[in-house]
Amino acid sequence: MKYLYFLILPFIVSGLFPMDWPTASPAMQKNFGWNDDGIPHLGITFNTDGAIEAAEAGELLFYRGEKDRASRLPSPLGSWTALDHGDGIISIYSRFDDKSRRQVPDKAEKSVVLAEAGTSGWSSMRGFYFQLYDRKERRWINPSLIVTALEDTRQPVVLSVRLKDDQGTLYNPYQLRTLNQGRYTVIVETIDNMRTLNENPLAPYRIVCLLNGSEAGALNFENFSVRDGSLMVYRNGLLPAKQVYASFPAYAISDLWLTRGQTSLEIISQDIAGNVRNVLYRFMVE
Repeated sequence: MKYLYFLILPFIVSGLFPMDWPTASPAMQKNFGWNDDGIPHLGITFNTDGAIEAAEAGELLFYRGEKDRASRLPSPLGSWTALDHGDGIISIYSRFDDKSRRQVPDKAEKSVVLAEAGTSGWSSMRGFYFQLYDRKERRWINPSLIVTALEDTRQPVVLSVRLKDDQGTLYNPYQLRTLNQGRYTVIVETIDNMRTLNENPLAPYRIVCLLNGSEAGALNFENFSVRDGSLMVYRNGLLPAKQVYASFPAYAISDLWLTRGQTSLEIISQDIAGNVRNVLYRFMVE
């Protein structure tokens, strides 16, 4: 069965659609939603040299040098700058070379150079970290939703699918003929390859689980919210990120109750450009 999702941007940030990429060479090392050792990646890490540019015009909100010790603790962001774009939207540029930081005016124009890529903060690879945050809604926004889209015709890849029972036993649906009825968590490892095989694997934009043709779970990488100090992801409602990202390097996308009978399980992985990969399994539940 072919199950298509058409990419519909869930929101347009007031006055900011579209932004520009903050670098002329947007080679992503990690993107929004990537499972980073069990922790969601909250922006885009670029593996690049050269200038870091303002993605949109904004007011200079904050600058912190790598050696600033206001909190007595080193910052994982290293040297970083934040611009306020109005309506609560902030762009953050971090882990850059502190010595290269430019004197940014209070009102920064779009594409003004902020600094040069570097290795400050918790980073061993030259580049920088770009994030968008909505202060009103207290959520991290996937930059790929409102930054000019890159050309991408490659489908995501579904590397593995596992069913985990309440005792923690994992089952490969590809090898199943029969399975006992009961509660199972669907764990999916999937990546998005953008333009070439040489690029780093990235997180998809959406992962969907269909049980007997009906949607039984969907994990979306549109934004991650902060509620009562906890990071929340959207999987058929808000859930603590640790419930979804605990199965590194995969994602727990659905909790199912399987009843007796012939069963079909379909997994769909969709990237930000709308390319889709689906895999289908059939087995008997006893």
